[in-house]
Amino acid sequence: MSRADRVRTGPCTKTDAKSRLRQAEAYVMVAQLCLDDGDDAATPGVAASLAVLAAIASGDAACCHRLGKRSRAQDHGQAEDLIATIEPNGKALAKKFGEVVIAKDDSHYGLALVSSSKAKSMVTKAEALTKWAAKVLAS
Repeated sequence: MSRADRVRTGPCTKTDAKSRLRQAEAYVMVAQLCLDDGDDAATPGVAASLAVLAAIASGDAACCHRLGKRSRAQDHGQAEDLIATIEPNGKALAKKFGEVVIAKDDSHYGLALVSSSKAKSMVTKAEALTKWAAKVLAS
C-alpha cells in the first residue's frame, strides 16, 4: 500500500475542482497585491497566509479533477502524498506544496512576522501550483 492510499479523503467533482481553482487564483491575486504594498510590516504575513490557502486550493482542484477526491486529513503531508500521484509533474508540484504549507503555522498563527523574501517565495510557489492545477483541469 502506497502512502497516497492511506490518505484520509473526501469525494469531490470536476465542478468542485473549478471552484477550488478560482479560489486559488483569487488567493494568489490578493497575495500579490499584499506584496506590492511594501508599506506595512504585516502584509508579507498576509501574503504568506494567502499563499498557503492558494496552495491548498490548488491541490484540491487538481485532485478533484483528476482523482475525484481530495485530502481531508489535518496533516497536509497526506495531501502532498495525494498530489504527488497526479501527472504530469505531480511529484515536483507536491514538493512545492509541502514547502508552502510547512509555513502555515508561522503565517497563520505565529507571533513573529514573516519576512518579505519568505512571503515572495511562498507566493511564487503557490502561483506555480495554481498554474499547474489550471493545466490539470484543462487536460
